[in-house]
Amino acid sequence: MTGRRRWSTDEILDTAAGLLRESDAESFSVRKLAAALGTDSSSLYRHFRNKTELLRAVADRILLAAMDGYRPEGDWKQRVTALALRLRQAFGEQPPLAAVWGRYGSGGAGSRLIMEELLQALRASGLPDEEIPARYHRIMVLFAALIAAEAGISTLTPEEYEQGMEQFRVAVLGADPERFPALAHFARDIRPLGADRRAAFEEILAAHLAHIEARTP
Repeated sequence: MTGRRRWSTDEILDTAAGLLRESDAESFSVRKLAAALGTDSSSLYRHFRNKTELLRAVADRILLAAMDGYRPEGDWKQRVTALALRLRQAFGEQPPLAAVWGRYGSGGAGSRLIMEELLQALRASGLPDEEIPARYHRIMVLFAALIAAEAGISTLTPEEYEQGMEQFRVAVLGADPERFPALAHFARDIRPLGADRRAAFEEILAAHLAHIEARTP
């Protein structure tokens, strides 16, 4: 009798990433992954102890891809910005996985590469060492929040996006000026969340880095 095929870790992660692109982390399960591979769950637990460990490994592959070929260039702000844009592009190509990273994080080689480059860039800024861990944490939270928010919008279907735009127009342009005077005043200038996301991403990041720069000696 021919035994079941032994799947490599990379093959398991490829299949898991494919399932996650079609659904989300909540509906994903090791059982569904095993079914997609034509095997049983117990064989997958030889590679990963649980679902969370597997999801973190999937997220880490995106981080590794983002850092592939990366070389630090420019001053510390340029390095941090380049890092952010690489992450943005990597998760932009696989938006459902941005939520996985934001929720589960990663502790693999990709994560260590991101951490090392960001910490080195912050040391190059001139910040005192005692301030760097807190600044690192805030930047990573900002990265995850901006990337996950953008990825969430990009997964909408054209119909869902247009429906959201219509609801936005009704909510803003139809606001009662008696009850919502500020909203009525700015109604024709307010832009929906999904508009001009790239510029918003870069401006928010630049403002945060300028704040850090103002604290350096």
